[in-house]
Amino acid sequence: MNPIKIKKAYLDKIKQIIKYNQNYYEKSDPLVSDLEYDNLKKEIIALEKKYKFLSHPNSPTKIVGYKPSKNFKKIKHLTPMLSLSNAFTESDLINFEKRIINFLNEKNNFEIEYSAEPKIDGISASLFYKNGKLITGLSRGDGKEGEDITENLKTIKDIPHLIKVKNFPEQIDIRGEVYIQNSDFEKLSDKFANPRNAASGSLRQKNPKETKKIPLRFIAYTHGFEKNMQITSQSEYLKYLNDWGFNINPLNKTIKGVKNLLKNYFEIEKKRNEIDFDIDGIVYKVNNFQLQKRLGNVANAPRWAIAHKFSATSGTSKIQDIDIQIGRTGALTPVAKIKPTNIGGVVVSNATLHNEDEIIRKDIRIGDTVVVERAGDVIPHIVSVNIKKREKNSKKFVFPLKCPSCGSKTIKEYNSTTKKKDAVRRCSSEGFECEKISIEKLKHFVSKEALNIEGFGKKIVENFWNLKLIKFPQDIFNLDYDKILNLDGWGRQSVSNLKYSIDTRKKISFEKLIFALGIRHIGLENAKLIAKNLKSFSNFINLSKLNRFDELQNIDGIGETQINSIKSFFLNKDNLKILNDLSKILSVNHSVDVKKNGPLKDKTFMLTGKLENMSRAEAKSLIEINSGTIISNISKKLDYLIIGNKPTKRKVDSAKELNVKVISQSDWLKMLD
Repeated sequence: MNPIKIKKAYLDKIKQIIKYNQNYYEKSDPLVSDLEYDNLKKEIIALEKKYKFLSHPNSPTKIVGYKPSKNFKKIKHLTPMLSLSNAFTESDLINFEKRIINFLNEKNNFEIEYSAEPKIDGISASLFYKNGKLITGLSRGDGKEGEDITENLKTIKDIPHLIKVKNFPEQIDIRGEVYIQNSDFEKLSDKFANPRNAASGSLRQKNPKETKKIPLRFIAYTHGFEKNMQITSQSEYLKYLNDWGFNINPLNKTIKGVKNLLKNYFEIEKKRNEIDFDIDGIVYKVNNFQLQKRLGNVANAPRWAIAHKFSATSGTSKIQDIDIQIGRTGALTPVAKIKPTNIGGVVVSNATLHNEDEIIRKDIRIGDTVVVERAGDVIPHIVSVNIKKREKNSKKFVFPLKCPSCGSKTIKEYNSTTKKKDAVRRCSSEGFECEKISIEKLKHFVSKEALNIEGFGKKIVENFWNLKLIKFPQDIFNLDYDKILNLDGWGRQSVSNLKYSIDTRKKISFEKLIFALGIRHIGLENAKLIAKNLKSFSNFINLSKLNRFDELQNIDGIGETQINSIKSFFLNKDNLKILNDLSKILSVNHSVDVKKNGPLKDKTFMLTGKLENMSRAEAKSLIEINSGTIISNISKKLDYLIIGNKPTKRKVDSAKELNVKVISQSDWLKMLD
């Protein structure tokens, strides 16, 4: 499948999930089973992970749930209802624990205690209590605001309306899952597809009397906002929930060690069918609330929790062909075109082969009968080949040594970090010399996260390329609109709309322009870092003209890989012409530091040595949260050098020579009050 088809398949899936979300959350009329929905969500996330040019504001990586229904009043959650990252393998759990230990700056023998809680496949709800009285009940909504479904939730017998015990917090937002037991669902199976759909549709009835007719249950498992809650751990909190009159999951356990987590996981998975409610995995939470607070969140998920999903589904199919896709950065990606097969309720016709090494390792050939799995990395992939069913005239698949698009030599680059050649083979052509790469670069340039030219979609890019209307990004701003007017499907109004969309994008932010250039290894976050430090587009162009690439070394977060990639970009004549032409066409809004009024405002910091009870990541996070700036090299721009145990002598000496203030960790913490 080529990049054009990838983008189309991706957008089709986005449209599909938007439709599913709307019917599920707004119309209370689920269209598919929970399994089908989760599989679609996984496919989208995996596509975005594999193909960096894919992005959409309605992607499940950017939103949680769906905007609250118009049928109910919207209320903002006191604290957001976050989603959870997923784990599927033992290595996922090991990496999860390693990230926690590294962030907390603890040694590898540091033992983390987890609360392991089976993940109920139901509908999330949030209950706000004040002085023991249930005030409001909200759905998840989009995670930031939910629907006021208080009266419907009050019909559930498991939810207390008034709690009079002395140790109940003054204010608390208790969260849990609304579900229907499988035994109760048997009486409703002719009306709903599965228990979760039954719970969703019933809970969001306009008339609470209708909701009351359905045997909904509620299990509590966490909290959001709280005031005066004197509890120190998740396991302690669960016991209190039980004392306060809430149902909790009887299978909850407190466990230490990944091996023990896995043992519990397999035990529960074996008796999954014996449980009277649907579960689709186990949620692991760092048990200690103080550690949870230190770990905090990443994007829309907490660092201190993960959902360990139950095993993947798989099926058997036959490889009909192997297609080589070429991405914006020249990466050649093999995709198996398989005979359509139903796996876990989803028809699969494509499976990723990852790279050339994977094909060689598994000896995958066209015509092979293979096991296809929809597993942790979500996109269907080939697990194994059934050699016994291989045809006698079968030939090994030879990965192209020349680019299928432009005929240039394909190469595997040497990775200085791993001391090995990369697994990915790439087209060696630079700039806009390869047709497929060029088209993908242009699509990236006009995409939503880049210039965001409305109405200039992928099909238009391909059509204009074929008609030789565009070849380079600057051509977009010099289109022959008279010629476009004579094309099929174009009228005066549509041409006028296109011209207006393009003209409005002649004014662009510095970081968006850097990102739009499509430089390898420079995503939007790296583009923001570069823009923030270089300040202007002219300074960016002068990196090459004045050979000032060393300035990039001072940017925290920009490493040797990114710097070398930028250097390679500037070595290409086409890219230099693109920069020169765009500088004459575009009005670039230069980066301006927008800082909050934290105690470290307008101060720059650098760290050296080992900190006590804190990792570098946590220290940097604290500096940035409090309006400070991290820089990676000692210069006159540095205000403070924070030293821990065994600091680098050279850095300390250099700081003193430049009259930079050298302070201890405790001195720095005093600045934070």
